[in-house]
Amino acid sequence: MAERIKDAGHGRPRQSLSGPDSFFQRRLGPARLVVAVASLVIAFLLGALFVRYGSKLYEGWRQNRLLHRAAALLQDGKLSEASQTAQELLGRHPDSLPALYILAEAAEKENLEEAVRWRDQIARLLPKDLDSQLNLASAALRFGKLDLAREALDRIAPTDRDRAAFHVVAGWLARAEGNLTGQEEEFAAAVKKEPTNDLYQFNLAALRIHSSDTGKRAKARDTLQRLSEAAPYRTGALRALLNDAVARDDLVAADNFAQQLQMSPEVTFGDYLLCLNFYRKLDEKKFRLLLDKVKPFAARNSYDLASLMDWMNQNGLAGDVAKWIDKLPAAQLSSAPISVAVADAYATVKNWSRLKRWTRTGMWDDSEYLRLAYQAIATRQSQSRSGGTANTEFETLWRSAEQLTNEQPEHALALARLASKWELEKESEELWQRVAENPPMRREALEALRRLYRAKNETGKLYDVLQRLHETSPNEAPITADLARLGLDLEQNTERSHQLAREAYDRAPNEVNCAVTYAFSLSRLGRNPEAVAIIQNLPPDQLHDQHAAVYVALLLAEASQRDGAQEYIAAAENGKIYSEEKKLFDEAKTKLAAGSATPSAAISSTPVELSPTPTASQR
Repeated sequence: MAERIKDAGHGRPRQSLSGPDSFFQRRLGPARLVVAVASLVIAFLLGALFVRYGSKLYEGWRQNRLLHRAAALLQDGKLSEASQTAQELLGRHPDSLPALYILAEAAEKENLEEAVRWRDQIARLLPKDLDSQLNLASAALRFGKLDLAREALDRIAPTDRDRAAFHVVAGWLARAEGNLTGQEEEFAAAVKKEPTNDLYQFNLAALRIHSSDTGKRAKARDTLQRLSEAAPYRTGALRALLNDAVARDDLVAADNFAQQLQMSPEVTFGDYLLCLNFYRKLDEKKFRLLLDKVKPFAARNSYDLASLMDWMNQNGLAGDVAKWIDKLPAAQLSSAPISVAVADAYATVKNWSRLKRWTRTGMWDDSEYLRLAYQAIATRQSQSRSGGTANTEFETLWRSAEQLTNEQPEHALALARLASKWELEKESEELWQRVAENPPMRREALEALRRLYRAKNETGKLYDVLQRLHETSPNEAPITADLARLGLDLEQNTERSHQLAREAYDRAPNEVNCAVTYAFSLSRLGRNPEAVAIIQNLPPDQLHDQHAAVYVALLLAEASQRDGAQEYIAAAENGKIYSEEKKLFDEAKTKLAAGSATPSAAISSTPVELSPTPTASQR
């Protein structure tokens, strides 16, 4: 089969490649064949390794390139593009921490709730990292997710919970929960850990400038004065100092702070409104001149115009707003914030016909529920007769407004405030109960329900609200005292009420409410001499409040101190006391009439030494 072929140029035959003896066998020999095969194998392996690791090197290079690009875009403020680039990287590497960090920071800068999701992923990848958990808690607080914030703080190791940063975030959580005492304690702990940190000093001082403790307030004032010279805190410090000076009627200091604030580079339109508060108190003529200057400035921006109208409505100038409206172009009044402010002005001056016309038509965008609510109020108020069509129309309009607030906690809150303002008891109660289910708004809602039930003398519901307030703010001594006292008055959960009375007194022994409540508790436990000793350590002038006077009169009557008891009975009779206090008041008068009292002077301001704190069994 093999055919002889002559090799071109040599004239000798050459073997066909299809013959039994291959070309390689004849030319290379056995040893060379092994080397050739090994070379081919090595080349194949090297190629495979290059493909495998080369792709990894390329992917690593691409990942770094995407990261650098995303970081540069973030630094340049191109947040959307930075997020898109980081998302592309995250699609390739779902657990890429750098990509998650970029996404979280970009979302936070844009104030997007997505930041919580990215911070949550980072915290789950780094469960033992303090900063990751604190960043998650901070993001969750920013968007009202209190449960998630609490979970993040709970995951932090006990050894890290004494860090200043932990105390700061815990303080903001306490504030969101309505626990102002807890917030102060956490901020104070942060300052104690890092006393040279100006941010921590500012947070604490801005809180304590409103304290009832004169020593704390004075120290806070000094701190804010110092920080008003530091650029990062200048504007915030001046705002706090101006508010404080106006509250104290220190008009000279207020004038100084107002002028400094207006010259601050970070001054806002809200700061001008703050200055208006002061100038109105300082000089009516100067205030009017300043207000006339501010009006055209506010008219350039719809939000500023709405803010100024709101401020005027809330400060007894709704009549001026109603007159000003007629001078403004109709097109300028069409935005939703201004429409609401106009409606509030008409309602405040009780111009129901104009309010009905103003709210009858139109779409107020996200504030449509307020248009319907003001229309409902105008309908009810403009009808002098009761029942009939007016009530039916009111109900229909109000229910429509309520329905538009579903799944919108902020709208429900605004509608609840409006209902309370116009004394719509049934409607406000329902709304506040809804709002109370939202943790960031719970404190305001519970306080509103507390006022409502107190006004209606519904002590059972009031007790339930006080329990919820205490759960929200367990370290706030006045709330603890109120819960304990009402429990003792109603003879409800008496053992726990005695314990709460002691807790409140331990926290704030010089606070009249706490001291009187604990004294009342001791008296009910058969320890009236100790109770009298406690009230003798309090300033007598503070005990003449009609509510405190009831309890003081009862304790003195029990101690057969006729003159002192009579003095406080007179103080209580001259004021309006609660229904449960009326029973105690009658008890005090009965004891005084029935007992063989011995004359004594009124309560002395000389301190009396108290007996040692009782043991748990004695309480």
